[in-house]
Amino acid sequence: MLFYLLCALIVAVAIVLALAALKPDEFRIARSVAIKASPERIFPLVNNLRSFATWSPYELKDPNMKRAFTGPESGKGAAYAWDGNANIGKGELEISESKPFSLVEIDLRMRKPIAANNLVTFTFEPRGSETIVTWAMKGETPFIGKIMHTIFSMEKMVGGDFELGLSRLKAAAEG
Repeated sequence: MLFYLLCALIVAVAIVLALAALKPDEFRIARSVAIKASPERIFPLVNNLRSFATWSPYELKDPNMKRAFTGPESGKGAAYAWDGNANIGKGELEISESKPFSLVEIDLRMRKPIAANNLVTFTFEPRGSETIVTWAMKGETPFIGKIMHTIFSMEKMVGGDFELGLSRLKAAAEG
């Protein structure tokens, strides 16, 4: 009986490794929302990292996290470091590009629970009386990441956070 369990475990591990090997070398996760506000109203809520507390879903996961801001208050060079519980880990955000009312690019450097460097983008596309805001993240996927993506759906986990954040951003901008 133990022999068959061991064989089943070996087969399961081999399947996970084979599926992981087929995963792409990069990932991209994105979500969008229509907000009844101009890009001029929404943009400062993203371009000023201190404003993240009003809408970021990660603030809800650990309201007691330690935060530190450096650089300018907003725009390129503005940076935000956090150290929190197991739900949000430890890392830094730094705005690497800021095009008023259309784009904010942020370098995300995760330190815990898993080290990763990703690019986060927010785009603002006016459509009549609304603005389509897209929150996206992309990055490289090393083999260990591919294994994790095989077992856990990053699309659902991170995508769900993006959806919650965008709904909170919408409430903040429309309120």
